[in-house]
Amino acid sequence: MIDLFNFERRKTSVTHVGALNIGGENPVRVQSMTTTSTDDTEGSVAQAKRIIDAGGELVRLTTQGKREAENLKNINAQLRADNYMAPLCADVHFNANVADVAALYAEKVRINPGNYVDPARTFKKLEYTDEEYAQELQKIEDRLIPFINICKENHTAVRIGVNHGSLSDRIRNRYGDTPEGIVESCMEFLRIFRKYDFHDIVISIKSSNTVVMVRSVRLLVAEMDKEGMQYPLHLGVTEAGEGEDGRIKSAVGIGALLADGIGDTIRVSLSEEPECEIPVAKHLTWYIRRHEKHLLIPAEQYAGFDYLHPNRRETVAAGNIGGENVPVVIATRKADQATAEVSSPELPKPDYIYVQGELPEKRGKKQKYILDYDAYMDLANSGKQSLENVYPIFPVTGMPFISAINIDVKFLVLKFGTPSEEFLACLKTHPEVVVVCMTSHQNRLGDQRALAHQLMIAGVKNPIIFAQMYQHSATEEKEESNNSQESEPTTAKERFQLEAAADMGALMMDGLTDGIWLMNHGNLSQEDVEQTAFGILQAGRLRMVKTEYISCPGCGRTLYDLRTTIARIKEATKGMTGLKVGIMGCIVNGPGEMADADYGYVGAGPKKVSLYRKQVCVEHNIPEEEAVEHLLALIKSDQNKAQTKD
Repeated sequence: MIDLFNFERRKTSVTHVGALNIGGENPVRVQSMTTTSTDDTEGSVAQAKRIIDAGGELVRLTTQGKREAENLKNINAQLRADNYMAPLCADVHFNANVADVAALYAEKVRINPGNYVDPARTFKKLEYTDEEYAQELQKIEDRLIPFINICKENHTAVRIGVNHGSLSDRIRNRYGDTPEGIVESCMEFLRIFRKYDFHDIVISIKSSNTVVMVRSVRLLVAEMDKEGMQYPLHLGVTEAGEGEDGRIKSAVGIGALLADGIGDTIRVSLSEEPECEIPVAKHLTWYIRRHEKHLLIPAEQYAGFDYLHPNRRETVAAGNIGGENVPVVIATRKADQATAEVSSPELPKPDYIYVQGELPEKRGKKQKYILDYDAYMDLANSGKQSLENVYPIFPVTGMPFISAINIDVKFLVLKFGTPSEEFLACLKTHPEVVVVCMTSHQNRLGDQRALAHQLMIAGVKNPIIFAQMYQHSATEEKEESNNSQESEPTTAKERFQLEAAADMGALMMDGLTDGIWLMNHGNLSQEDVEQTAFGILQAGRLRMVKTEYISCPGCGRTLYDLRTTIARIKEATKGMTGLKVGIMGCIVNGPGEMADADYGYVGAGPKKVSLYRKQVCVEHNIPEEEAVEHLLALIKSDQNKAQTKD
């Protein structure tokens, strides 16, 4: 059982991947994947070297066929000759025979249960009797036995890598498109490997949807515990995208699990050069390691909280906060900056701006402001300024004055550890009070969870805003990890985004978040701070404020110019708030991951693209140079039809 409040790494067995040990007491390993053709020995070696030079500890290569599998021998030999010793992982889909060959030449082979033996997905309703289902499982076992024997003989490790986007029709029709189905797809294979006494295994469950990814991994850990399994886990948010959106999305999902002690190796999947993934992954692991050996948090878990199937905490709305409202964003600005346009007009604006003790001379017509309670009371008593859309914030010491102000929203700053008799009665009496949960604890997640659970145990239904303070400046020196002398080539902005997303990830997944308030003591731009908050909420699937891109990082299977295409699609669709567009290099995860997307752009053959509406292909084999225009025309046509109906 996970301790929600006190950080402890999940205890796992150790998996040997060449000379690299994963799990146990070993640090969380970071890895990436080449985008070159595995037939290209020189190109693959060069890219693998860049990954390793950046700090990657394992390199994965796509292995479509026997030819690519056999060439792993040459790639491996060249790397070893050049004194690059990081192990290689062959990525195999659709052809079990390829896995048999790859196991001879790579230190690890990744197989995908969704397409290892099961036929290609049709997304059609198929019925399986219990007998038919058992027969299918026997087929899997019969095909795995020779592979297991080859891996034993060659000391080759295995990654059982389940992708949400490539679940078999058999699983989908028995369990639905659910985390439970994802977990069972993995467990079927795990049970067979254990039956034949093979244990050099790493497991991964990935999805482009952070909520599905986190819930699936949580369920998997619980299921493995039930069956006495302690295999190490690989974490990643697949098809996370590129730029800051990809980094924030990855940090939300991976960070939510790492912060609970789950995860032994990670990959941050970005639609960029693979070596760019490594510093991001390294910073995430460094940041979470800071939770280790923290001061004990003496908290109690609310009995009604279900870690495996969390629902949004029940709250009474205070104004537009809590209840059924989407989570809000609060920003901190000085009075003279409160009305300034700190971000581009098309970007979302904070719901509330905290201006400390002074209101700006000119206020936005619909903008809401938060003012220190004593300044609020002075203005209320003087009548010098209108207090429309202005709301007071109280420290604990100011609670006696809460009753003196009659307004529909008030804010109260609390920390876990504040004597409960001082605030629980106040909150029950004043449902209009929004709790601003602050922390200075080494384990921010555990400390803020503790206060939320304390409120739930007491039956308090006031909304909660989680507030975090960071210290990053654009001029700060590259930091060093605790366990390495190598500096991390990430920017201050990236570090801020990764840390904030990791801190907020589990709180959102737990259903506890009615709003977030990010602050930074440094010289990062106010726009970066505020838009990071919106980006985190969108990554957690809590509030859509811009177009969502589900784009793969590319690999040797990619059939068109992925990065140029992503840039063109993003530029053309950037103003379509709430739209989800999947941009996939190939068919492996394309239609499946796009269950969460409105439209899909999927490589169908060399320089050919197919377009999807949800999981339904609507245009086949479009020439690459025409495909983006066809996608935009499809979106526009659907929008026109929707407007006509309205």
